[in-house]
Amino acid sequence: MPREIFDEEKFLELAEFAVHCRVKRIKDTVKLKLRTEKTLFTLKTSPESAENLLKQISCEVIEL
Repeated sequence: MPREIFDEEKFLELAEFAVHCRVKRIKDTVKLKLRTEKTLFTLKTSPESAENLLKQISCEVIEL
């Protein structure tokens, strides 16, 4: 089951262990999905905040 997280700092911590990050852009929100070995984590955020987060992570980014 996927887990939704609400904290951007927690997202950055989890991104260190992620295999990849999928980005789904929906109108005025962006959904970021981090796939780790065992769990899928999701974070809903604004487009501006998503761009800042994507610059800081080192895993592969896949645009959907």
